[in-house]
Amino acid sequence: MSYRTEEVAYVQPAQPAASAQAAQATQQRSTAEYRALDAAHHIHPFSDMGSLNRSGSRVIVKAQGVYLWDSDGNKVIDGMAGLWCVNVGYGRKELADAAYRQMQELPYYNTFFKTTHPPVIELSALLAELAPEPFNHFFYCNSGSEGNDTVLRIVHQYWATQGKHAKKFVISRKNGYHGSTIAGGTLGGMGYMHEQMPSKVENIVHIDQPYFFGEAEGNLTPEEFALARAQQLEAKILEIGADNVAAFIGEPFQGAGGVIFPASTYWPEIQRICRKYDILLVADEVIGGFGRTGEWFAHQHFGFEPDLITLAKGLTSGYVPMGAVGLHDRVAKAIIENGDFNHGLTYSGHPVAAAVAVANLKLLRDEKIVDRVKNDTGPYFQKQLRETFANHPIVGEISGAGLVAGLQLAQEPKARKRFANGGDVGTICRDFCFNGNLIMRATGDRMLLSPPLVINKLEIDEIVSKAKKAIDATAQQLGIS
Repeated sequence: MSYRTEEVAYVQPAQPAASAQAAQATQQRSTAEYRALDAAHHIHPFSDMGSLNRSGSRVIVKAQGVYLWDSDGNKVIDGMAGLWCVNVGYGRKELADAAYRQMQELPYYNTFFKTTHPPVIELSALLAELAPEPFNHFFYCNSGSEGNDTVLRIVHQYWATQGKHAKKFVISRKNGYHGSTIAGGTLGGMGYMHEQMPSKVENIVHIDQPYFFGEAEGNLTPEEFALARAQQLEAKILEIGADNVAAFIGEPFQGAGGVIFPASTYWPEIQRICRKYDILLVADEVIGGFGRTGEWFAHQHFGFEPDLITLAKGLTSGYVPMGAVGLHDRVAKAIIENGDFNHGLTYSGHPVAAAVAVANLKLLRDEKIVDRVKNDTGPYFQKQLRETFANHPIVGEISGAGLVAGLQLAQEPKARKRFANGGDVGTICRDFCFNGNLIMRATGDRMLLSPPLVINKLEIDEIVSKAKKAIDATAQQLGIS
């Protein structure tokens, strides 16, 4: 989106001869050359670099719509929208144009020192229009991880303004994911991350996740189990002392933890407990926000009202990095009326990111993409998955709504018996997907799908068909039929 009074025509700048030759040379690199350079200089996130360098990375060179192309010319359907983020699909010129115009006009300025700029003003107003009514104020950062760091600062500042300085503990969940910074990683309850974090943030504790298939015992129904897991929050509050607890944070559905959707009894009970003990309720909407479940925000799907929401990923559809925290009016009022809030980042409210976010959100709204997920493609996606895998010998559960789903691989599906080596089984299945030109993520023994929100029914059929081939191949390799 441009904020100039006159339209600026897009003109490809002239490229110096040396630069053009360098670009051409880069385009002509072979896959082997790319892999060698990558192995020599690039440390990947969440990777065993020794193993990866031996096998070689897949080099993605182009994308359009819901498809990717690698350096060997293979066309791959992206069942994960990048990392849960490319909501409007790849190749949207509107977003590239918004970035280009903003870079020409005001490529950067900060929002410190009593300054602001039109893109961040327009974005804040648009978010207030799209978010539920209590959310009218937003703080900006670069990612979901930074957003959850910001949440901690806001939570502690809020209680300081109320004169309740003892409220310092934040309760989260095991197997939750809230980012990879030290604070975000501590908030998350993933043990393998904590093992590499000797300097965790203090005053953060965890309760169990509402993972029915993997953790329910006896004859509990999903609703009874979810209620019992929610009530662990009350027990933890009483253990710590309500006067010492500041907030509870959770993803409305656990994304990286396996697309775990709690039963309908869970979130109303969590909200009741937070209200009873005067504790802030934080919804991490980094994955669920901006239409993933068919609602603009995932907490609307589950029917609860948080005090803070963390946003990122779908905010810009991943075209440029940006995150945000939305503040409920009562929290915003306390922060605004009580002096300095000593927190900020060089790129808070970056003008190019804000311009791209505005263009992205207008596409989601004006093309009724979120409405289509709720009423058309989302129900179709869920129906196709459930019908295709209803009696599969190694699929024990399908969870999800809208355009997000988790498929539980299991040794004995009806008995809810998981594979002892679940991570290995998930990796086998992921590799079959990868070799079959489908991106489907594995979290342990759960296979995850979260395609771009612009996907059509034929493309959904392609994803489901390729997923079935991969899961069939996995079952065959395991000797299960």
